[in-house]
Amino acid sequence: MRPETIFALVLFLITYVLMFAVQKIRPYVALASAAVFVIVGSTGLFPGFRYTFGEALSEIDWNVLLMIVGTMGTVWLFIESGMPKLLSDILIGKAKNVLWMTVVMSLFAGIVSAFVDNVATVLMIAPVALAVCKKLKISPVPTIICIAVSSNLQGAATLVGDTTSILLAKAAELDFMDFFVVDGRLGMFFVTEAGALAATLIIVFMFRKEKAPITVSERCTVEDRFPTWMLVLTVLCLIAVSFIPYKDAAAEGRFYKPDITNGLICVFFFLVGLVRRCLKEKSTKSVPAALAEMDLYTLGLLVGLFIVIGGIERAGIIRMIGEALAHLSGDGSRGSVFLVYSVIVWASVLLSAFIDNIPYTATMLPVVAILAQQLSSGGVTVPVNLLYFGLLVGATLGGNLTPIGASANIAGLGILRKEGYEVSTGTFMKYGIPFTLAAVTVGYLLLWVIWM
Repeated sequence: MRPETIFALVLFLITYVLMFAVQKIRPYVALASAAVFVIVGSTGLFPGFRYTFGEALSEIDWNVLLMIVGTMGTVWLFIESGMPKLLSDILIGKAKNVLWMTVVMSLFAGIVSAFVDNVATVLMIAPVALAVCKKLKISPVPTIICIAVSSNLQGAATLVGDTTSILLAKAAELDFMDFFVVDGRLGMFFVTEAGALAATLIIVFMFRKEKAPITVSERCTVEDRFPTWMLVLTVLCLIAVSFIPYKDAAAEGRFYKPDITNGLICVFFFLVGLVRRCLKEKSTKSVPAALAEMDLYTLGLLVGLFIVIGGIERAGIIRMIGEALAHLSGDGSRGSVFLVYSVIVWASVLLSAFIDNIPYTATMLPVVAILAQQLSSGGVTVPVNLLYFGLLVGATLGGNLTPIGASANIAGLGILRKEGYEVSTGTFMKYGIPFTLAAVTVGYLLLWVIWM
């Protein structure tokens, strides 16, 4: 193992141990680790490791950050209008008890997340759940955790649900409908929904004792519905542009959208809502109030993690993982195929719990294609989509194991922290582990049955 790889691996492990041990300082740990990566990479301490400040900035997903800023602002206007309280009143009137309220909110988050970015989904739906829990005087922690993990799960259902799906679609030459049926077989949509059903049963089991009835005596009234329309238009625009490919997924010569399109949409509607509010109040006092709602904790943590993951990628750790998996091709028998398939799925689950699934998926896609060819040379024809979809199941759902394994989880916990709830790693994993294991196991077995 090269010196720069050892350095990156040790620093990465120290970073995550500290973040798991002391959650209050997570952003500072992530940013400090990012700074060390950049300093070492810029000074040439290791000849084989170069990581300048400019390269670190390029690793930051500005689209995600802009989406968080824009959606946070629009959601603040949405909350100020009183609409979440009205929606909570409606939901309380429809649901029988806390159990079914949680199930409904989680399923709704999952459906939206199949077409809208996971982070945006959490930022839009969590405030409604928060309002319901406040009205019922119960802790919102379990409900918002369920919303976050449900949102992360459903990102694999369609081509437009998650960046990893877009990467896979380009590598496997799949279009939007291929996620439903491809080569005469069921695609990722049905596999993901089967996993979501299993995960929902886990939610039902974990909340089985939450039978306290919920009632509403008088519904809140909302006089200003403009922020609600801004939020609705944000969602509709995000869905509409989701059918336009990014540059990496577009065919040569085909129109594509800029990488920060979703972020610009979210910021645009926030600014429209904010300007309209200032004009209505004939004052700019709402500007500092809106800026105060920006969750710097979450933004700082994400920036640090983006740079850290870029550092370990440049140090060769992710490539090393891919090469290790490439040695598992075996003799090409059905047993070897199942072994390789199992390792791809479950290794992806474990790795995605700690590293960003986008660079990992991008690295593994060519490895998976080679593995399918090697395995097929042994006499058993191995559909490459079996390994592709297995990679997607593991890489997308694995982030639900830990609170920092997915941006949606970080956003959800950021909302809770602003409300005064510090969620420990153990508390999150109490829900994340059974949810993930149920969803992944069902998807893992179903894919094997469908494709082999």
